[in-house]
Amino acid sequence: MLKMETKEFNQIRQWMYRNARNIELALWQYEFENGSEETVLDALSFYQNEDGGFGNALEPDSLNPNSTPYTTNHAINILNSIGFKDAKHPMIRGILRFLDSGAYFSENGWQFTIPTNNEYPHAIWWTYIPNDATDEFGLTAELVSFILCVAEKDSPLYKKAITLVEKLIEIPRKSTEHDDSGGNVQGICKLAETLQNLDLLDKLNAEFLPEAAQKMLSHSIVTDSAKWLEYGGNPHYYIRTPDSIYYKDYQGAVQQELDYLIQTRPKHDVWGITWTWFENTEKYAKAFAISENCWKGFHCIWKMCFLKNFDRLILEGSHD
Repeated sequence: MLKMETKEFNQIRQWMYRNARNIELALWQYEFENGSEETVLDALSFYQNEDGGFGNALEPDSLNPNSTPYTTNHAINILNSIGFKDAKHPMIRGILRFLDSGAYFSENGWQFTIPTNNEYPHAIWWTYIPNDATDEFGLTAELVSFILCVAEKDSPLYKKAITLVEKLIEIPRKSTEHDDSGGNVQGICKLAETLQNLDLLDKLNAEFLPEAAQKMLSHSIVTDSAKWLEYGGNPHYYIRTPDSIYYKDYQGAVQQELDYLIQTRPKHDVWGITWTWFENTEKYAKAFAISENCWKGFHCIWKMCFLKNFDRLILEGSHD
């Protein structure tokens, strides 16, 4: 079993201090240097708008300063990564206020893109197209999971979330062809784990959901290491710890990817990203270069936490 040596860890740490934004550096310090959650919250707060939602290029592929459901979910994932769920905290109260406002919401959930995306540099998938039929239900599944964990159970927003769960679980229940869109699969997998952890599967007639989510995952997860340099569903996108309900079925692929990450990190650098903005890459060349660097920092932490969670790091004296 390969492990990342201290020298390699320190090279990555040096890159983070030289290149990362404050939010990613705060996350790095939290995960690897006994940093505080307060520092993460403080760095994250600069991306939150008065309406409680998040924008301002927190999600680096869209420079829209306005609050969007997706960028707000990116903030939620950061909060989840540090285990912060204090429903009385102003940041979380703001998020719940934004989600309860009705902004960019229809009876089936929150919009994946919003009109003002088009006014700022962005990746092509963030281009707003009126009446676009693209069904990105994974975003709503993740937002619902957050609401169920932190909202008051007698609140209108919580009740809205329950109604959405009833709609969301019908998608894998009725579908004969499993959607392999990574975001949708991640959302349903997240929802299945949340309902299981909150003991809501039986109450919501969703006992089938973990198995259905695993079937969707089987169509999306990429276990062929030859394809891991492409943009796609590498195992660490879905399985973050040995406690994951999906780990048992993909233990071999997870262990192989852990070795792969250690072996393929560029010397004196961190891992690169696996996507571009396609035709918008040249159109917004400077913005894409900044976005690429931001993502390198974020995904570096994501990968390093994956390695840490599976005991693949040697950290003795790493930053004395």
